[in-house]
Amino acid sequence: MAQPKIIVLDDDPTGSQTVHSCLLLMRWDVETLRQGLRDESPIFFVLTNTRALSPAAAEAVTREVCQNLKQAIALEGVQEFLVISRSDSTLRGHYPIETDVMAAELGPFDAHFLVPAFFEGGRITRDSRHYLMVNGEPVPVHETEFAKDSVFGYSTSYLPDYVAEKTDGGIVAQDVERFTLADVRGGCLDRLMALKGNVCGVVDGEGQADLDRFAQDLLAAAAQGKRFLFRSAASILTALAALPPQPIDADHMASYVRDGKPGAIIVGSHVKKTTEQLEHLLQAPGVVGLEVDVAELRDSDEDAREILLFNLIKQITTAHRDGLTPVVYTSRQELTFATVQARLDFGLEVSRLLMDVIQKLPLDIGFLISKGGITSNDTLSTGLALTTARLLGQILPGVSVVRTPADHPQFPDLPVVLFPGNVGDATALATAYQRLARSDD
Repeated sequence: MAQPKIIVLDDDPTGSQTVHSCLLLMRWDVETLRQGLRDESPIFFVLTNTRALSPAAAEAVTREVCQNLKQAIALEGVQEFLVISRSDSTLRGHYPIETDVMAAELGPFDAHFLVPAFFEGGRITRDSRHYLMVNGEPVPVHETEFAKDSVFGYSTSYLPDYVAEKTDGGIVAQDVERFTLADVRGGCLDRLMALKGNVCGVVDGEGQADLDRFAQDLLAAAAQGKRFLFRSAASILTALAALPPQPIDADHMASYVRDGKPGAIIVGSHVKKTTEQLEHLLQAPGVVGLEVDVAELRDSDEDAREILLFNLIKQITTAHRDGLTPVVYTSRQELTFATVQARLDFGLEVSRLLMDVIQKLPLDIGFLISKGGITSNDTLSTGLALTTARLLGQILPGVSVVRTPADHPQFPDLPVVLFPGNVGDATALATAYQRLARSDD
């Protein structure tokens, strides 16, 4: 059975958090997409950052990617491929906008599957209900802070009802095909072969073995001509790509650090888990915390913003000269805005400041850690102005490390940690830092 090319449109850059040795594309012109299709890895990612965009902008970007992808696939003569809309494992994102566009541009498809289970992040699905594991106990995701997101909130963890809610009744819950744990573990090739008309299916998984089994049936059905689309978290990608272990394990990733130098850490995410992790990180030896007051930024003009940036860079340069790793973080309160668009616009303004910081970092930093999905996307595409990056692997479960190209004009061969806002325990951010800051590797 031939391995199809797995093409992932990722709405922030953290969907590669369970695979390695593949390309991440920050642009989606036809020639860049052809690079991804030609690459020897069975999987590549197109980082669209649509979760940070308005619905209309997300739709436009997704359509542009798909139209260029169609051309690239034709030019490369690719016959077998799977397309995945990778999004947040706590169900935040532009569904069904993105999958609707993908179906219209790249279809027809026999089915599209929601597979939000992400085991490295403690997200499991059973009886078609999606849970977040908290202190060993499953909590329905609609009872967590993520369901109260002011842009992407939702009221149910039962996936058929979630689909009905997000499609405004365009797909009714009773029409959603449920693939329960019993179905997945017993094998469902016959059911997959019978699907047609881009029916929506929701898939259970309590551990990687469940999705590995489901992926076998998916690939077998695809080999017999069935065409499937996915809206998923990262764990199904592990199953579909079936990669060997990463070249350098997490404990030895300090070997990627440039000349053993101190690094820099940028923290944009403001979710509760990130705040907890930040508190632990700031207690670690060798770091210095530099806070950006987002309320001050909101209320300042361009001249005041430039003074804020100047002072930040001065503090960063001093810390680096003293052999310390600066931690630049946004203040932890979440500001209120009159409209969703105003909140999105201010998020872009905060990101613009953080990206200016990255562009002015000392040229000889040893590593960079970016905390937050949208922050990480902007770090790659704007802060570092990358077209592509090579994924090295994970430094923690669900936390990827990429490396800039050797010919990067500012930061060649720089290891960059892409750390999602909602992944890891309280000490995880400090652990990632300590693994890179080791002087004995």
